[in-house]
Amino acid sequence: MERSYSFKPIEDLVFADDFMFGAVMHEPEICKGVIELLLGIKIDHIDYPELQKTISPYYNTKGVRLDVYVAGSDKIFDVEIQSYKIETIGKRTRYYQSMLDVDSLLKGADYSELKESYIIFICLNDPFGKDLPLYTFERKCKEKADVDLNDQTHHLIFNCAAYNKEDNPGIKAFLSFVRGNSADSNFTKEIETMVQTKKFQNTFINEYLAINLHERDLRKRATEQGLQQGLQQGLQQGLQQGLQQGKVDAYIDLIKSNLLSVKDASVKLGMPESEIQKMLEGD
Repeated sequence: MERSYSFKPIEDLVFADDFMFGAVMHEPEICKGVIELLLGIKIDHIDYPELQKTISPYYNTKGVRLDVYVAGSDKIFDVEIQSYKIETIGKRTRYYQSMLDVDSLLKGADYSELKESYIIFICLNDPFGKDLPLYTFERKCKEKADVDLNDQTHHLIFNCAAYNKEDNPGIKAFLSFVRGNSADSNFTKEIETMVQTKKFQNTFINEYLAINLHERDLRKRATEQGLQQGLQQGLQQGLQQGLQQGKVDAYIDLIKSNLLSVKDASVKLGMPESEIQKMLEGD
């Protein structure tokens, strides 16, 4: 029986859902507001956000898909929503950072021209288990803390589960909202209004349905391929087992006819003599 593929109904989508997050962050003012709120900085302007941007260098390597990639005048921001806990978040930020830099260099920039970059993860659950609302990582000298590498890279991982421990009221309200609580600040109410608005936009509805149809087809194709591979492996394994059993039966008959010793059969079959003896006694 074919297993049905279900996806979240449009009316149940929230800001933290990947597709909705991308669509709402596609609104420049909201995207700008989120970044300014979380970083506590002012942005003069942002280029139009490139949603789900795929960065793949010209050489053959694994590309990376970014949730929201925003290039400012002198800064680059990658904003990610993470609804489930991942064990390799550190290496993921490392890889995203490398792809951001490669993307800049492939456009003709020199090392000295690399923009200051921010990789921001908004996690519904605590990725480190230390109950902090924010984990900030920057490169400093291990031997002398006041020596900064000054590579202008910043990795910030927000933990929505610890929103109650956040001192900044605006950030606290935002993390609480992303976590699934009600919109209590003017900014989160603005985001919630946009979430509800998106649910009635034909473009959003069509794209959401299309992407889920595509994912359903991919899952179906993967399932069918897996079943086919499993069948082939099963047949191959069954054939090998059948050949082995036939070989064992033939040697047992030789032993019974006194044409082969148990010791010699053990060597030829690669089986312990005790196991062959049990087969003979079983007969």
